[in-house]
Parts: sequence; structure tokens; C-alpha cells
Amino acid sequence: MTDSDQRLRDDVHLLGDLLGETLRAQESGQLFDMVERVRAFAKSGRAGQREDFERLAELLASRPAEEALPIARAFAHFLTLANIAEQHHRVRRRREYERDEDAAPQAGSCDETFARLIASGVSPDHLFETIASLDIELVFTAHPTEVVRRTLLQKHRRIADLLAQRDHSDLTVPEEEEIAGALRREITAAWETDEVRHERPTPLEEVKGGLFIFEQTVWDALPRYLRTLDDALNDHTGRALPLDAMPIRFGSWIGGDRDGNPNITPDVTGEACLLARWVAADLYLREIDELRSELSMATGSAELTAAAGSKQEPYRALLRPLRARLLATRESLEEALASRGMWREWPQRNDDRAPIVEARELLDPLLLCHRSLIATGNAIIAAGRLLDLIRRVVCFGTTLVRLDVRQDSARHEALLDAVTRARGDGSYADWNEEQRVEFLLRALSSAQPLIDRQLALGEEERDVIETFRAIARIHPESLGAYVITMARQPSDVLAVAVLQKEAGVASPLRIVPLFETVEDLHNSGATMQRLFSSDRYRAIIDGRQVVMVGYSDSSKDGGRFTAAWELFKAQEQIVETCRRAGIELTLFHGRGGSVGRGGGPTYMAIASQPPGSVDGRLRVTVQGEMIQAEFGLAGIALRTLEVYTTATLAATLAPPEPPREEWRVTIDVMAAAARAGYRSVVYEEPRFVDYFRAATPELELGELNIGSRPARRSGAKKGVESLRAIPWQFAWTQNRLLLPSWLGVDSALEAAPIESLRAMYASFPFFRSTIDLIEMVLAKAESNIAEYYERLLVPQELRDIGQRLRARLALTVQLVLEVTGHKRLLESNRVLRRSIDVRNPYVDPINLVQAEILRRYRVSNDPALRDAFVVTANGIAAGMRNTG
Repeated sequence: MTDSDQRLRDDVHLLGDLLGETLRAQESGQLFDMVERVRAFAKSGRAGQREDFERLAELLASRPAEEALPIARAFAHFLTLANIAEQHHRVRRRREYERDEDAAPQAGSCDETFARLIASGVSPDHLFETIASLDIELVFTAHPTEVVRRTLLQKHRRIADLLAQRDHSDLTVPEEEEIAGALRREITAAWETDEVRHERPTPLEEVKGGLFIFEQTVWDALPRYLRTLDDALNDHTGRALPLDAMPIRFGSWIGGDRDGNPNITPDVTGEACLLARWVAADLYLREIDELRSELSMATGSAELTAAAGSKQEPYRALLRPLRARLLATRESLEEALASRGMWREWPQRNDDRAPIVEARELLDPLLLCHRSLIATGNAIIAAGRLLDLIRRVVCFGTTLVRLDVRQDSARHEALLDAVTRARGDGSYADWNEEQRVEFLLRALSSAQPLIDRQLALGEEERDVIETFRAIARIHPESLGAYVITMARQPSDVLAVAVLQKEAGVASPLRIVPLFETVEDLHNSGATMQRLFSSDRYRAIIDGRQVVMVGYSDSSKDGGRFTAAWELFKAQEQIVETCRRAGIELTLFHGRGGSVGRGGGPTYMAIASQPPGSVDGRLRVTVQGEMIQAEFGLAGIALRTLEVYTTATLAATLAPPEPPREEWRVTIDVMAAAARAGYRSVVYEEPRFVDYFRAATPELELGELNIGSRPARRSGAKKGVESLRAIPWQFAWTQNRLLLPSWLGVDSALEAAPIESLRAMYASFPFFRSTIDLIEMVLAKAESNIAEYYERLLVPQELRDIGQRLRARLALTVQLVLEVTGHKRLLESNRVLRRSIDVRNPYVDPINLVQAEILRRYRVSNDPALRDAFVVTANGIAAGMRNTG
């Protein structure tokens, strides 16, 4: 064990000991003793003593809920504390790299990546130009996978901060005691806090939660990240990052994603935009106050003095009215947010105290200060707080994030159908694709309005057109793109262009088709080719196109392996279609947290994309619990930003070789076998849905109140088709079978010769990353836990399904080991293997308690048991490190 590993172990032991003290002090000695007894059984059960696992199950099943629940809570709290320690340890390891002058740069860091690329033949000038033009956008979403309440997240961050303070080598004994006392207080406060959300969050509460991460870490992490990038760029190319260069920006779906969520109204979207502006104005106000304090110089350049109208402390004189306008901005936003619907009228003033609306209004005075400092020999001052603030404005603008709007294509179709029927043109819904395209292109070219404002519309149709009218009212700097869920054909894209025109959107949003199902991915290239053949459409997009590919629904449709290959091929098609048409393409990846929804290590995911698909531009979602996982601590946020940058850079300048033709043929065969093997269970076994509902807590997950969006698509059947991808993944994560992430892989691997599989694993990045991610999932899956859920919850006549699934899981493990050459899963990833092994004895008891609670709850429907279930769900999510 390394010294670094020992420090992590010491942190975990310390936090565990403090939790034990809390249990003894706040509860009773009996609870602590029972927790220790359960832990001993769980560890021996893990060590191969099957009878101890059974004894543990019997012990927990025999407890009344009021006794079993505190036991589960104790294990859940320990897992959360272990997660905090691991997150802190990642930050500590980075600092150790940076402190050691003799150590090689950290893999994936700017220093390591720039040196590697230059050594491979990339010229310093080409490296610089590529970095300066990088266009990466991270889009935060409110997907309901963050199960932890914000009040607890804040306590968890304070615990991490205290662990960081403990690392200081010059602490005095009183300081050490003070930190230990603070840790004890935070752990006690967390134990005494209710983990259960008793009400579903409103959309605006979700918006506030999403913006909180900027105040918490991103605001400060961004300039630190850019300094790291700038330093490495200077070291390796001799050139500094230009002031207007911004490799990473931020978007959001929170408050704009109305796909299947009737709670996201035009008012919510308008208010979400104003809330983001309020947070930005508040943050900028603090920075301007600090900057005015710093820029106390008595003189400045002639340009500055003329603009400031004062020769005495001209920097402060210039910034004084800027501060007044920021204050006015914040106040006017508060007024607009205080009364529902007032967002439509903002901003109203147009004088010296007019709100700051556009980024240029904030940026120009700061750039003037910067030029003056450079001109007067104060470059060292210009490179401090002022430079950080300029870079924040370039990144965040006055809106912090740009909000996307997302809606299902079927909702646009329904509105247009109502319009054509009212006009006497017939039924748009009944027209074939050629008729629809012809109609829409004609509407785009016509000066006559298509939709009469007096037209009587149903509630859903009115909501759609009012959303477009809201877009027309909102300042364009607040908005990002319009994403079309379930885009299948050119008319789905043209419909949005028509509706933006009809609503009078002066600066139309980028139109982003989202291809999700296996069939739609397969047809995506042809769909885009048909669009690009229209001169009218090409004029609308002005040579640029964003296309989104969905990982969640494609995996639910055809299984993880098939979806991954279809996504790979779809990207190739789209890239080639755009290349031929002379269109600049940005691919937008709808990645979730779990492997079954496209999750996994960022660098690996980007490095395994098809050659040419990145090309300096990338858009990607950061969903649910991944926001905290990737940005919850300042050091983690810094590393996240760096890895997105270096992975995108490497994929642009050193893309992988295209796969050999024989490998394509092999994987086509494997993907077909995987899809058949997956669908034979999920869609073709008539009893599967009944088994799924019995063996997992799918129905009970709706009690978690973790998002404003319903778990099911409205108007759909009650089968797997109607279920959203997140609860589909979440449910299988809870019972530890993790079925969506591996089912079908056994069929795929059996369909190809082992020699071909090993060759692809050695030399084809896409295949290697796919197998590595599946190996990670298999290491987390637990057949015995899934079998216990089945024993307690599944009717006897359905249990043969579970037996077959567990046999297929065992076969998948065997086949993956044969491909990788490993003797044990995750043999080559020592850190993750150890993390899983440490967690398992703590997750197992929570699973056993949850299964028993579910058994009782399904009989009694007792609200107390419902709350107990929520606690166990949180604990298992903490142990598994993701939900959906």
C-alpha cells in the first residue's frame, strides 16, 4: 500500500470512528453494537461464508422496521462518508502530482497531453490554434438521479473542506482538535437531518439547485482552470491564451426541458432565465467590489482617463457606474421574479441605471481597464483578479448559462395538425413525409402567417406555441438551442423552424434533432442529408449544425452493446454527411451517469469516439448526480474541466484510426445478436414486465420526490416502452442486477471468434472502452443480492426468469474475462476494484433491509415504510456511486 493509499484509509477510518461516536451519543449503545454485528456478518459473508450471509438476512428480516431502519441509515451514512473521503483523496493526489517536481505530469493533465501531442508530431503553432478555437459546452440537466437533499450536500462539502484542512502539515494541536470537533459536529448534524424529500421539487427549485453549483465551485474553478491551461500553453508553445478564447462554456436544460414534463411552462422558462441572470449579477457585483478595492492606482492611460471622466483613481471612477448598473440589474430582476409573469416585461428601464443585459456591456469597461494597465506598465496587475473576471464574462456572459428548450417532436406535430385542420388544408398528421416537407418549406418562404392568433387550440397545443412566443420575448443571450426529442425525419426539424418563424423569434435558436432509438440512429445520416439538400434550410443554419445522439433510449431499445455500436455508426454517417455538405458539425452527447445511459470515465468516452467526430467541438450533458460528482468540490471541478479540454484536444489532433472492415463486419454480427438476446427477454418475454416490477423497486421509486418530471411518458402503455430510461436504470441498480448495462453482451461475445475479440480489444478504442465499461458494471453486479430480492418479492411462477438472467450474468462475466485476459474483474483497475470491495459489505445490509421493507410495504402501504424505503434507496445509490 502506498503512502497516498494509507492516507485515504486513515480518512475513512477517522470518519467511520466519528460516525460510531455519533451513533453511541445520539442513539444507543445497542444500535452501535448491532451495526458492528451486522458488519461482521456482512464481511464474513463476503469472504465466502454463505451461511453468514443467510444469518445476516434472517437477522435483519426479523427486526421491526423501526429497528432495521437505523441500521440501514448507519451503513448509508458510512458509505457517504467514504465517498467524501475518496473525492477529497482525488484532489489530494492531484496536489501531490503538482508538488513533486520530479514526478511525471498527471495523465490527462494539460502538461501531459500537450507534451504527448507535440512528441507525436503536432506543431506548437497547430496545438495553440486548436486550443484557442476549442468549443466545448457542458449542459447541466435536471434528470431525476440526484437523490441527496441540497442541505445534506452542503454538509458533505463542509466535511470535505475539513479533511483538506487536516492535510496541512503545520497544524497545531489545538487546530487539530478544532477540526476534529468540527467534523464531529457535521457528522452529527447529518445524522440528525431527515434524508427524505417529503415533497417533489418544483421546477424553479430545480433551477435554483442547478445554479447553486456555480456559486459553490464553478465560479472559482473556471479561472483556476484557465490559469492552468494558460501556463501549460506558455510552457509548450510560448504563447498565451487569447483573452477572448474560451474552450468551455455552460448550458442548461433546467427549466427548459419540457419533454414529458407538464410542469415546465413558458412562465417557468422565462423565470429560469431571470434566475440565472440574478445569480450572475450577484456574483459579478462581489467581484466588481473586490476589483475596485484592488485597482486603486492614481493614474491610467489617456483612453481610460477620457472614458472615466476623472484623473483621480480613474479605474475606480470607471467601475463605479458599472457597479451601480449591476446593483440595478439585481434589483430589477428581484422585482420581476417577485410577481409571476413579469419576466415578459424585463428589462424596462433605459437610462443610467438600466439593467445590464448583454455581456458586451460588462466586458468593454473591463477590457479598457486591462488595456490601460498594460499600457502603463502594470501587466502584473492586469494578470490578476481583472484577468479572472474578464475570463468569467467571456465564459458566463450575463446569464451564467444558456438555457436550452427541449420538446417531443410529437407535440409539434399535434400543433401543426390542429393548424392545418383549422385552415382546411387537411390533417398534417396523416400526410406522408414528402407532403409535410413541401408544406413546411412553403411556410418558411411565405410572408403570410400560418397560425391565426385567434385560433382555438387545445391546452397542449397552446402550450407549444406559447413556448415559442416566450422564446421570442426572452433575450437571445439567455438561450442556447431548441432540442427535438424523438426526431425521426426532416419534417421534425423543419417544423421547429416554422414555429420559430410564426412566433416572431428574431434570433432563432439553433435547431438540434435528438436521435434516440436504434432505428432513428440508423437513419440519422439520411435525415440530415435530406435537410441539407434544401437551400432554405441551409440558409437558416448558416453553415453550422448541432446533432444530438441519445444514449438512454437507444440502450433501452436495443441493449447497451447494440446501442453503443449504432451510436458509433450514426456519428460516422452524420460526420460524413456534414463533410460532403460543407456544414460545420457539433455532436451533442446525451450521456447519463450510469453505463447503461452512456456514463463512464470522460477521457475514455471521448477518446473512443469515431475519428473526425470531435474536431474541436463537443457538446455533452452532465446529468443529475453527475453534477455533484464532477463539480461538487473545487479540486474535482478543476480536474473535470481539464479532462474535458485535454480529451477533446487529443481526439481532435490525434484521432483513432478507423476500424478495419473485418472488425465492422464482426461487430455488426455481434450487435444484431446482442439486440436479439436483449429483446428476447425485455420485449418478447410476456411475463418480463411483471417480473421487473416485482423484483425491483421500480414502482416505489416514484416516492423519492427527486425531480419535477413524471417517471412515465404520458399517454403511453404501461410496459417498458412507457418507462423513462432513468427509472429503468435506477430500479436495476437498486437490486444490484444492473441488467440494462450488460444484457445481450453474452449473445454478442458468443457470436464472434475469441481471436477477433482479443484483437479488437487490443487495437480498437471503441471496442476496448465498451468492454472495459461492461467489466466495471459486472464488477458491481451482485447475483446473490438480486436472488434475495426475488426470494422475498417475486411470485414463484416468475422466478424462472430471474434464474435465467443470473445464469446469463455469470456467462457474461466468463466471456468478458476471456476477452480481456483477466483472471478477475477489474484486475487492471486496482483503485476501482478496491473501492468496490470496500463498499460491498456496507451496501449488502442496506439491500437486505430494503428488500424486507419492500415486502412489508407492498402488503401494508404504510407511509412510515415508504420513508424507510427512501432512506435505503439513498444508501444504495451512495454505495453504487450512481443511480440512473
